[in-house]
Amino acid sequence: MRVLLASPRGFCAGVDRAIEIVEQALARYGAPVYVRHEIVHNRHVVESLRARGAVFVDKPEEAPPGAILIFSAHGVSPAVRASAEKQQLRTLDATCPLVMKVHKEAQRFAKEAREIVLVGHAGHVEVEGTLGQAPEAMHLVETVEDVEKLAVRDPSRHAILTQTTLSVDDTRDVLEALKRRFPEIALPKKDDICYATQNRQNAVRTLTHEVDLVLVVGAPASSNSNRLAELASKFGVSSHLVESADEIDPAWLEGVHTVGVTAGASAPEILVEQVVERLRSLAPDGFELGSLPPVDEGVVFPLPAELRQAP
Repeated sequence: MRVLLASPRGFCAGVDRAIEIVEQALARYGAPVYVRHEIVHNRHVVESLRARGAVFVDKPEEAPPGAILIFSAHGVSPAVRASAEKQQLRTLDATCPLVMKVHKEAQRFAKEAREIVLVGHAGHVEVEGTLGQAPEAMHLVETVEDVEKLAVRDPSRHAILTQTTLSVDDTRDVLEALKRRFPEIALPKKDDICYATQNRQNAVRTLTHEVDLVLVVGAPASSNSNRLAELASKFGVSSHLVESADEIDPAWLEGVHTVGVTAGASAPEILVEQVVERLRSLAPDGFELGSLPPVDEGVVFPLPAELRQAP
């Protein structure tokens, strides 16, 4: 069996920053430190931080007054920020800067009295945070069919935003449908789909030319991980999303000569290493490990000012 690793894969700069914020807060302020929602969508990461004293809550009200509360990488609505302030919590913001960019665009469009069309998945925590930036002005669409049913007050006064972790191809279809229906629609200044999502999807496209099966290491709740598995299938290659090496079914490997392995932006490299070792154990007739050429994404996001300052 040959195993080919995608590059890039795994943690992006936004996830690295969010995890480091929790680690630095625990080191500086001591446990417990409260985190609103899972800091990133990965059980391994969440359990590791929980063991060190992080407490994950759904609402700011679940943290005691005066406690440290960290907003997750997915971002939060102004209503959540207001609840934290009412609870007299000391907050640290781990929102990915690329998600924050979308929030600022939503606020700008709302101030311009535009209706906003958000392309994203209903119920996803990032989408909930973005919808909350201008709830009275926002419409959510997921598919081309949603676009056909969309009703707006003034076609000349609305704009488009997208969730950062969508499929580039699927989003393009929805954006083209919006532009066909509403030629005057205003686009954001930059693409909302983040660099890491694009790069990991490009790597999967490359993998599909060389492999018989793609395994994506990531959590079921991880939007970008699900999009990677869907993309491989779209290119005609069998794919499975696995949260851990234990989930690999040996039956998937029957007749398979080359397995491609990638990881969503919130999956740590140790999980990829465990998947590789599991595949090695299932290849009694020989095992070869290779990788796509390394990619340096060259992106680093700074920590919040309060964590950069000396204690």
